[in-house]
Amino acid sequence: MLTTVAAFAQHAVGSLTIQPKIGMNIANLTKSDADARIGLAAGAELEYQASDIVSVSAGALYSMQGAKVHNLTTKLDYINVPILANVYVAKGLAVKLGIQPGFNVNSQYKLKVGDESSTKDIDVKTVDFSIPVGLSYEYNNFVVDARYNWGLTKISDFSDTKNSVFQITLGYKFGL
Repeated sequence: MLTTVAAFAQHAVGSLTIQPKIGMNIANLTKSDADARIGLAAGAELEYQASDIVSVSAGALYSMQGAKVHNLTTKLDYINVPILANVYVAKGLAVKLGIQPGFNVNSQYKLKVGDESSTKDIDVKTVDFSIPVGLSYEYNNFVVDARYNWGLTKISDFSDTKNSVFQITLGYKFGL
């Protein structure tokens, strides 16, 4: 049984990898009737293989979040810092759970009427906090990662809404 468990890890115990990644977010705001905002997710994560089946990763990801209501888009863009525990439950397949502080880098309303559009800056909290939960599958150093980021922080003092983001990315791991 121990031999089988040891085979789950993709990389040697004590190894460090970096994974550039790019993908998409399907983001929305809780307690709203808004539609999802589709946006970019891109960045990199470092992963340390702590044992045969457990690794720890941390990264920085640019994340386009927010929501859309008819012709009004709420643009909330963050630099998210996911810190995750990864448990390999089968060869290449990891279950992920962690914490994620996010730092707001853009917050605007964009109104589009016909061919005309206008933007207005909005007042939101500069730090967001969420809990990422997900799965990833690695094959030949390519990694498909799907996670849900469950927002815990209200986006502003004037609203009860929180971020709700489904994220899927494709990355490639390089050994360091």
